[in-house]
Amino acid sequence: MTAASSQTIAKYKAACTANRMRVAGAALSLLLAGCSHQPSATTGAVGSATPGDSADNVLNIYSWSDYIAPDTVPNFEKETGIKVNYSTYDSNEVLETKLLTGHTGYDIVIPTGTFFERQRHAGVYRKLDKTALPNLVNLDPDIMRRLAVHDPGNLYAVPYMWTTVGLGYDVDKLHARLGKDLPDGWALLLDPKNAAKYQDCGIALIDSPMDIFQAVILSMGHDPNRLDPADLAAAAAMLEKIRPFIRYIGTEQYMNDLANGSICVALGWSGDILRARNRAKEAANGVNLVYLLPREGSILTVDMVGIPADAPHPQNALLWLNYLMRPEVAAAITNFINFPNGNVASLRFIEPSIKNDPGVYPDPAARARLLTPTAVPLEYSRLVTREWTRFSTGY
Repeated sequence: MTAASSQTIAKYKAACTANRMRVAGAALSLLLAGCSHQPSATTGAVGSATPGDSADNVLNIYSWSDYIAPDTVPNFEKETGIKVNYSTYDSNEVLETKLLTGHTGYDIVIPTGTFFERQRHAGVYRKLDKTALPNLVNLDPDIMRRLAVHDPGNLYAVPYMWTTVGLGYDVDKLHARLGKDLPDGWALLLDPKNAAKYQDCGIALIDSPMDIFQAVILSMGHDPNRLDPADLAAAAAMLEKIRPFIRYIGTEQYMNDLANGSICVALGWSGDILRARNRAKEAANGVNLVYLLPREGSILTVDMVGIPADAPHPQNALLWLNYLMRPEVAAAITNFINFPNGNVASLRFIEPSIKNDPGVYPDPAARARLLTPTAVPLEYSRLVTREWTRFSTGY
């Protein structure tokens, strides 16, 4: 969460009423227009666009950058005849601001779970027509249970990819600085004595305050979901102790910097770190990266696919959702981006090197130690923003 996110959050109460009015208006318009037709879709095929849905057969998607396989969109366009306009963003806050403003023109958006939960309360999303989504049967029951924390009854969204928060590091550089035996927990970075030894080779943290604070609170043995301001203050104090040794805080650069050896330690998302590891291997540049899911446990976040209440092409959006839930489609995306998906039926199509990598798919014992964060109230969000601004800017 950036400093701007506090302004975004402050808009919720006002936006809630406005969005609900838009939803009601959209529902009334659909009723008057007699829009009762649903697309035919089967598990094996996407189906084709319905004439009444969109005169120009368009689907407008707004998603994270570098978060899809190269052939996912072209294959959908070929099968359905629907033209996909695919735009990207780099933070939940950017997406949230647009959604709360309304009339975005987007048919599909992919927010992270905690953001989705708040947006759902503001009336941003339309309820899914599950009769148009037969591929729901392919989804992972555990991920659906976690997703229900944000979407009770799984009424408004389906899971896309999920990720954990952990530590990526250059094995050789850390062995040279700490010796043969490396810590297997958060102390690898959060112990100032260790962090000081990496200052010369570079430390980076993702610019995702909620993820960072929740991970640090968990490392102290507390439940981040209890939303105790004292826990937040203690986490901020712990981070302050390693702040002098951090080279930068940022989300877009750290994956490449890990891969090329510009930094040696990063607190970030599993998928990014594993992609950095693979890039380093492909480049044969001598950078030997490892992803550590700390023994104390960590955060599991799910990115959710939803349809905005004012989506101009909702039937095309349902076709896209059902397509994404096809096992081979979900697997192809995971094989390319190295993020685990929420589709249990896709496992047989996932490359063994990815499926059997505990950094991508943690074993049951490690998965049991992963916490699914809940949405936070406005006052707590303001505290997080304040502490993060103080930490990241030094003021």
